Amino acid sequence: MSKAIVLNEKLEKSSEIELPKSFTEANSANLYLYVKSYLASLRANTAVTKSRGEVRGGGKKPWSQKGRGGARAGSNRSPIWVGGGVAHGPKNNRNYYQKVNKKQKRLALEYALSEKAQNGALFVVDSISVDSGKTKDAAKILKTLGVRDALIVKELIDEKSFYSFRNLKNAYLIEPNELNAYLVAAYHAVIIEKAVLENIVKEG
Repeated sequence: MSKAIVLNEKLEKSSEIELPKSFTEANSANLYLYVKSYLASLRANTAVTKSRGEVRGGGKKPWSQKGRGGARAGSNRSPIWVGGGVAHGPKNNRNYYQKVNKKQKRLALEYALSEKAQNGALFVVDSISVDSGKTKDAAKILKTLGVRDALIVKELIDEKSFYSFRNLKNAYLIEPNELNAYLVAAYHAVIIEKAVLENIVKEG
């Protein structure tokens, strides 16, 4: 079974929370499909080239068909010419959308959280906030836990906590509605408030 580490106010291990059996039994294929779909949705789809019919010019035949000893040419906008069109180039009308149903998204999140727990990288706290609003105090949290980077899930982000974490390259502070399997998998550790984790378990 997967167990999340419960931290006290001093960020010291106080106990463990056992994740539901369904989290452990979730298939890794669901995480793969979700991550694939998530990354596909980020594609800008702006790459586009012109075919020989779309390139300006090239109406006149460059030289006569016969008599000069060279290869035949019908247009100087052929793909083999410099300045010509591109054969089979990318077009920006491609749809990269990949459907992942609601149940698969749920299973992907469960698997990602379970994997973090098995690696000892899922930390649960009653509340996480930086009242000083200073970045160095936020960085101290990660240093205390000994993690290189972390996803921090807070039930409601206050202004001071937002300012303290926003300049950290190795930390990302989010609210529960932004939580997904890709973000959980992308970070080395996850620090989550107890109420948020309980809601995730309850919804399952």
